[in-house]
Amino acid sequence: MRGENQERRERLRRQMMAALDGELSGEERAELDRALAEQSDLRQEWERLARVKEATKEMSYREPPEETWEHYWVSVYNRLERGFGWVLVSIGALVLLGYGAWHALGALLGDVALPAFIKLAIFAGLFGTLILLFSVVREKLFVRKGDRYKEVQR
Repeated sequence: MRGENQERRERLRRQMMAALDGELSGEERAELDRALAEQSDLRQEWERLARVKEATKEMSYREPPEETWEHYWVSVYNRLERGFGWVLVSIGALVLLGYGAWHALGALLGDVALPAFIKLAIFAGLFGTLILLFSVVREKLFVRKGDRYKEVQR
């Protein structure tokens, strides 16, 4: 019985939201009106929701002062310049690291004095590091693409 009552209250709450948005049919509106007349706590919740709806309707954005726009465009240019700089630094670092890794790999494979199990351990460690790095980058890209809160500022 309690579960049915809980389901009914949830349905009535959804109907209240729909009624505030003007999306209820006549039959649903009549059911909601009957429930509001019978249950004082539901009626109080309805009145609170209606006040919130009214308050949000009356809200408007203030236009920022002109200085804010000037500062905004300066910061946009700074971010673009710095972003481009970081891209160039990253490309340069990747090329240098790749070149160094290629020569280190050649020296490692060419060293006949180094035991095979040491070479294998070095390759396993490097390969494991690459797998972990790839996994972290892939996860970060996946999370960023679906992150609902990335536009939210604290």
